[in-house]
Amino acid sequence: MTKGQIEAQISDTVIRFEKEYMGRGPIETKTTIIDDMVVVRLKGVLTPAEEKLAQNPDGAGLLKQVRMQLLESAKAMLQVMVGDVTQKKVLSLHTDISTKTGERIIVFILNGKFEI
Repeated sequence: MTKGQIEAQISDTVIRFEKEYMGRGPIETKTTIIDDMVVVRLKGVLTPAEEKLAQNPDGAGLLKQVRMQLLESAKAMLQVMVGDVTQKKVLSLHTDISTKTGERIIVFILNGKFEI
């Protein structure tokens, strides 16, 4: 498979995870592999209720905290899913979500440079 095909497969994997585990998939997903990193950008991940909650500063903080905790509790599962696609061990996962744009970034660190 080409690098582009693997990136697309990772995007599909993360979308499936978001739908099955988080309850809703993103509007758009883009994955980029850079050396030993896999960067996944998800757009439109917030529900309408979450968007409304995010308009309040206290709500935005609470929303980030809940979303981060949900992903943290499923981190091992997501790391295995991406590891299966890349055929590399995922050493760590880093993530953040913007309550202003409704985007989430997930960065996976692999146990070696990804080469095709």
